[in-house]
Amino acid sequence: MVATVGFLYPGHSAEDDFPRMESLLNAAGAGVRLPLAHTDIGTDAHRVDALLEMGSVDRLTPSLGALTERGAEAVVWACTSASFVYGWDGAADQVRRLAAEAGLPASSTSFAFARAARSIGAVRVAIGATYPDDVAGLFAGFLKAAGVEVVSTRGSGIITAAEVGTWGREEVLRLVAEGDHPAADAILLPDTALHTAAWLPELEAAAGKPVLTANQVTAWEGLRLLDHTAVCPAMGRLFS
Repeated sequence: MVATVGFLYPGHSAEDDFPRMESLLNAAGAGVRLPLAHTDIGTDAHRVDALLEMGSVDRLTPSLGALTERGAEAVVWACTSASFVYGWDGAADQVRRLAAEAGLPASSTSFAFARAARSIGAVRVAIGATYPDDVAGLFAGFLKAAGVEVVSTRGSGIITAAEVGTWGREEVLRLVAEGDHPAADAILLPDTALHTAAWLPELEAAAGKPVLTANQVTAWEGLRLLDHTAVCPAMGRLFS
């Protein structure tokens, strides 16, 4: 049986991670489809005002039809910053409204991180963020509201998703190294504009601990909504 999860993805940055993850999962026998629809982001900026507009449900819902037409059985807003920027209650309301509009189970990348950290037993985490420090701090606050202890938060000061999307393997490995903390059980990289799907085992080998990345946990969360378990070592410890 094939599980089909639809993703609302903001703009164009690292969306090619999703077909890559679909291929990795299916090569491991997972039986999944991960169709994606782009949303209109408005202003590409990791600023609170721009992120609040980017995550507006009225801006997201026009893309839902493209996912339901492709057989989506659940929907995930594949964006971290434009969900946690609303805070825990606001992000939960965003998801509830998406579910009501789609008539399907729904979630977002921010909730995916909180649940994925619990799934791997990570009590204390370190954040290696591409965002400016103030936005990275909002993600730390969101995780704390979920009961996850954040032992360190590192921002990189990047304003646009477009710039993040240009980062390759070396930049991502450096972000893991600089974002780590000795007390952390796992390292979190919270930006769906960041390519990571090709290097998950390598990132974890370099860190010596689990690394949770935005696109990885987003795919995991969608499958969790469908109670579809996938084992795929190429997708990191979360999928092992």
